[in-house]
Amino acid sequence: MLSRRDLLLLAPLALAACAQPTGTTLERARQSGVLRIGISGERPYGYVGGAGEVTGAQPVVARAVLSRIGVGGLEAVQVRFADLIPGLREGRFDMVAAGLTVTPQRCTEIAFSRPDFVAPPAFLVPDGNPRGIGTFQGVRRSGVRLAVLEGSSELTYARAAGIPDDRLLRSDSQGSLFRDVVGGRAQAGALTAVSLADELRRNPGSGVEITQPVEPTVDGRTVVPAAAFAVRLGEDDLLAAFDAALADLQASGEWLELTEPFGLDARNLPDPDLTTARLCAQP
Repeated sequence: MLSRRDLLLLAPLALAACAQPTGTTLERARQSGVLRIGISGERPYGYVGGAGEVTGAQPVVARAVLSRIGVGGLEAVQVRFADLIPGLREGRFDMVAAGLTVTPQRCTEIAFSRPDFVAPPAFLVPDGNPRGIGTFQGVRRSGVRLAVLEGSSELTYARAAGIPDDRLLRSDSQGSLFRDVVGGRAQAGALTAVSLADELRRNPGSGVEITQPVEPTVDGRTVVPAAAFAVRLGEDDLLAAFDAALADLQASGEWLELTEPFGLDARNLPDPDLTTARLCAQP
């Protein structure tokens, strides 16, 4: 039997345990008022601004959506792009808000929200595009070395086009990919046109330019390069609530108001008929 002294010692521990948020991720976030998101520092999708604030096209949308479903704030954990999915699955954060493209392989590891935006890839090339790069197949035929983000969908597109691994320079960040091309370590770089445009705006006079966006293909079929938010498999209540609020945000026009400062426009807004299930079933 516990003594009065033992009970007094245990009381603070019991109170602390009771104060800890419990339940599903959504229930805990509503209790604490905060959801943790994972970002990779890729502009304009999710990064830390000059004043230390978490910003970008996806964090600002996530903040607006979460406020509609009873979560007042968010905190960010920044990791390498290649560590976003492992970090989510390991519980380092509860949602990825970093412009992650929906692919069939990723759909087996994590659960995606409804499509947030469509962002086709483009190529960063030396001024004048001396090799005439315009497609992933063209990169393969040209024999040049291509810089891609480790773990990115562009890496998937490059491999699908038959570009051998020894001609793929795997960069660990948006900035390093840009520097790899500017410095001549790669003769071209592949990333979304929106990301490349943001990087070029911040680095004028670098001697490089961006090609027109391209339609990626896998197994001979064109795929839709749509990005979404991601949560762990089984987070059904969070996903349902988030999807409903995101759909309202997109339909109301508020989504455009939030994302236009980050270089997105109506062309990036997904077709209302585009579903996550369809994206997960692509090649």
